[in-house]
Amino acid sequence: MAGRAAGLMLLAGAAALASGSQGDREPVYRKCVLRCEERNCSGGALRHFRLRQPIYMSLAGWTCWDDCKYECMWVTVGLYLQEGHRVPQFHGKWPFSRFLFFQEPASAVASFLNGLASLVMLCRYRTSVPVSSPMYSTCVAFAWVSLNAWFWSTVFHTRDTDLTEKMDYFCASTVILHSIYLCCVRTVGLQHPAVAAAFRVVLLLLLTAHVSYLSLVHFDYGYNLAANVAIGLVNLVWWLAWCLRNQRQLPHVRKCVGVVLLLQGLSLLELLDFPPLFWVLDAHAIWHISTIPVHILFFSFLKDDSLYLLQESEAKFKLD
Repeated sequence: MAGRAAGLMLLAGAAALASGSQGDREPVYRKCVLRCEERNCSGGALRHFRLRQPIYMSLAGWTCWDDCKYECMWVTVGLYLQEGHRVPQFHGKWPFSRFLFFQEPASAVASFLNGLASLVMLCRYRTSVPVSSPMYSTCVAFAWVSLNAWFWSTVFHTRDTDLTEKMDYFCASTVILHSIYLCCVRTVGLQHPAVAAAFRVVLLLLLTAHVSYLSLVHFDYGYNLAANVAIGLVNLVWWLAWCLRNQRQLPHVRKCVGVVLLLQGLSLLELLDFPPLFWVLDAHAIWHISTIPVHILFFSFLKDDSLYLLQESEAKFKLD
């Protein structure tokens, strides 16, 4: 339902340290980057770099300076390992082995697969649930919001820039807020549409204020983390309370309980912060991989619940 929430929170915490990681503070790293820039990133050397750079790298926005940081990162890692020290982080990230233009290949592929799972389940939902179901439009909208978030997650892990980082964070926040709205519609809005409409306006204003502050005033990682923890907890408690209250009457609600518990349990994977296995697979990538089946389970719940609501509304219509 908000599969990116836990990862977003921990990413924000890590990013808060991005400007002062051990690796990029090392004099050997800084001197290496400076020498590389002077040697390769100006005049004829820069023209030569651009001529030999693969087209897919230039299209992805990889610059000479980025290449210098990448090469010097591995020089520094090699020295650390040679002297028996623990692998350091650079700019808030572990060192990853680049594949083609993918900066974090495993996380990028996992994000893409999460999006693909969401797309497949959206198609199944639309073929299984009639448009007349009371929750149809809200569920479909949530699916598109989720797809958008996974698209930007894929882009961010492919190429980490200020823009892709912000889009990843903002879209993940949007998923959590839309999950809260989805819960509001299901628990309150079907009986009181005006309440759901007013709540939707409040959530849109909150999202606008959140994005505006981070974009126009100051991109504060600590505030972003606190804000997403708060809305994540609201989302968790609201869904879980409704599920536990209705699990006897609605057997399919157990799927929703499973989703809530799985997401909280799987988020613990993010706490296992370790250097990437084979320089590709870290705890964040493993977490992304583990959330793929959660989408299938949640959309299965949405389908069952939408069909139940349709059946209930048709029964009431016949009685009237």
